[in-house]
Amino acid sequence: MQTRRSVSSRIASALAGLALTVVVILGAVPGAFAAGLTVHDVSLDPCPSEDVGAQPQLKRPSGASCFVLRGSVDNPGRKTVFDTDVFAQILDASGEPVLQNRSRVGSIGDVEQGTSTFALRLAVPAGTPGPFTFSNVKARGFSAPVRTRAGEFDDILPLEQAVAETDLS
Repeated sequence: MQTRRSVSSRIASALAGLALTVVVILGAVPGAFAAGLTVHDVSLDPCPSEDVGAQPQLKRPSGASCFVLRGSVDNPGRKTVFDTDVFAQILDASGEPVLQNRSRVGSIGDVEQGTSTFALRLAVPAGTPGPFTFSNVKARGFSAPVRTRAGEFDDILPLEQAVAETDLS
């Protein structure tokens, strides 16, 4: 049987740990808060064969297939939203998740005020039965940068820059 003091000291320790966690999280980026953005006109298409991300020389049954998730994102605010991530639930023909245990599909960097387009390359396990459906597509970013910035285009990887510039029509 535990004494009241040991129970209360455990509760106090747990509360102190929780308070420290909150302080660390909030103190890591002073003044930054999460901002939700509206995503629309979303499509999921195979990567063009000439796309370096398609890697045709690596296609085999145990590999992955390249797909591009494209869409538009609206930032109704007056300020840029930084370090924006896109989330979506993507399902195969049988209703199973294509990306197991994750809903974050990638980062689209900074989103200026207004409407912007985005394109993200996704690796889908080979043999996954299509057609694919998606839902709950959303984008979340921050009011201030939360990642270290090394250069002008460091918020988008070079492969994502290339796929964003390629028109699939």
